[in-house]
Amino acid sequence: MADVKKLARVLRVRTLQLGLAQAQEVRAREAQERETALSSRIAQLAADIAPATDRAAGFSLAAAAHYRERLHRSAETAAGRVRAAEAEAERAADATRAARRDHSAVEKLLDRGLTEAALREIRALSDAPPMQKNRHDPC
Repeated sequence: MADVKKLARVLRVRTLQLGLAQAQEVRAREAQERETALSSRIAQLAADIAPATDRAAGFSLAAAAHYRERLHRSAETAAGRVRAAEAEAERAADATRAARRDHSAVEKLLDRGLTEAALREIRALSDAPPMQKNRHDPC
């Protein structure tokens, strides 16, 4: 069995790695939320530029069509960024799960090592010869 001090050191490292993985997952989820909000804002802007019946000028319709086309391209780009952010968030969640799994495995090894050390101490005490005190009569 590995040394308890070595396992404690590995546990500290795994604890730090778990904290970093959780922080990365939070950042990835926040990025996903920002990209989703941006995508919905672009969709809302594209819907607001939809042609209206009261616009009679041809240049106004042409300008609206131009902006609508640009917004649709932006929406496609934003959708790609949302997919990338979702993939990154899923990857970060997988990394957090793996770090948590490693952390708990090291904790179990450390607990097992401490239990074995305690059992060795108990066996050593039970195998030791009985200690008798030398009692002297009061002088």
